Amino acid sequence: MSVTSVAVLGLEAEPIIAEAGITNSATIFFIVGLPDTAVKESKERLRFAIKNSGFFFPRQHLTVNLSPADIKKQGTMHDVAMALAILIAQKELSKEAVKESVFIGELGIHGEIRGVTGTLVAAIMAKERGFKRIFVPKENANEALLIEGLEVFAVDNLKDLVDHLNKEISLTPAVSNLELLPTTTNSIDFSEIRGQEHAKRGLEVAASGGHNLLMFGPPGSGKTLMARALPSILPAPTQEEALEVTKIYSIAGTLRENTGLFTQRPFRSPHHSCSAAALIGGGSWPKPGEVSLAHRGVLFLDEFPEFSRHVLEHLRQPMEDGVVTISRALASFRFPAKFMLVAAMNPCPCGYAGDPTGRCNCPFSRISSYKKKISGPLIDRIDLTVSVPRVETEKLTNNVISESSEEVRKRVQAARDRQLIRFKNHNIVSNSEMSPRIVTEFCELDKEGKMLIHTAMEKWRLSARAYTRTLKLARTIADLDQSEKITPRHLAEALSYRSQEEIF
Repeated sequence: MSVTSVAVLGLEAEPIIAEAGITNSATIFFIVGLPDTAVKESKERLRFAIKNSGFFFPRQHLTVNLSPADIKKQGTMHDVAMALAILIAQKELSKEAVKESVFIGELGIHGEIRGVTGTLVAAIMAKERGFKRIFVPKENANEALLIEGLEVFAVDNLKDLVDHLNKEISLTPAVSNLELLPTTTNSIDFSEIRGQEHAKRGLEVAASGGHNLLMFGPPGSGKTLMARALPSILPAPTQEEALEVTKIYSIAGTLRENTGLFTQRPFRSPHHSCSAAALIGGGSWPKPGEVSLAHRGVLFLDEFPEFSRHVLEHLRQPMEDGVVTISRALASFRFPAKFMLVAAMNPCPCGYAGDPTGRCNCPFSRISSYKKKISGPLIDRIDLTVSVPRVETEKLTNNVISESSEEVRKRVQAARDRQLIRFKNHNIVSNSEMSPRIVTEFCELDKEGKMLIHTAMEKWRLSARAYTRTLKLARTIADLDQSEKITPRHLAEALSYRSQEEIF
């Protein structure tokens, strides 16, 4: 009789059948079915876990097969299924007991069942394939409980699991505890940012449509502070978006114990020394990178030109397509990567080019080399470029209180709600995701608007991509203004954010 486990492939999962056979010959233990090193090493874990749980481990020729054989098996989540298959082969467990059930978990040598990655994806697969129940480690129970219509059992050890399956004891199905869901809020509020009204307006527009943003200014002007305040004005994720993000973090193994559905949009801020694999994802068995961990949230790249140009060029495809495809010899893996890129940079290596005090001594060649680390195609994918000048002393010392994040977030949420209604039949959620066909449908300009953008295209030599992105940005500004039509005023503001000549 076979026992069902799960193989996680990217953000998808496939059922894996564990079956065991025993013959009367030399004592030997094989695991077959394309196992990786972690699965092969489970032989000793299985031997001790079964013995220390009070069961007999066979001293004959034992073979455990993981089917289908053409899918590579990796990690430790098959341990429990293999142990149950061995016990069934020895007649210590009823065959019927494992029907319509999925089993995942890592075994310790004393029989304890430990947490694994990818539980949420495994539960989704179990529900879609018609399984009635899933047995998971206790620390992964809240992930599985996110899927309705599936009976979830949280188990501590192999002995209790087998006794339950043999109806010697009765385990109670797990129940979700909503108090364990993350409820933390961002500590930086917009009211704490003095001055920089133009930059804060740019952040509000970017948040309202999910647009990419570049902040440019001298050190200490507040670029990093504003970027870290951005999550406080982002709208709450929809149920579907929260599930997408939670799946990614489940696969990556970065979900904390006893956490459930993400209630906030992710904010990722990798150091400029990170590699291409860390940013995009990869490895011999690919895992999501920073662009996928920032899915439906913010990817903040501080000190933008300090990143390797080679690393930054890897951003071009996911910024355009919203997905990363990583190919390996045995399979290809697709990870979603619909993120807001927020970048911050100084005007030169020392940071003070153009400063009225004349503090900068960088030669022109060095400044040019510094800026050329960011290629034209990458800049073309950035929707807003915002200057962040030095804050005047008067604004730092006065007691004027700026708008709070709560007030700004209400406007952002209203704009996003308009977009959700507009795109309900198009499988997108924000203006930044519009295809050229959808742009044509929802971003129509009047005669004055067409003349304005024609003049801008000729003056700044904007590309076709920049033209489309400008229309998307104007659509977002109109949504903030609660306007059904894009007026020349909305278009003019959108074009003002495309003026990059003074920077590059």
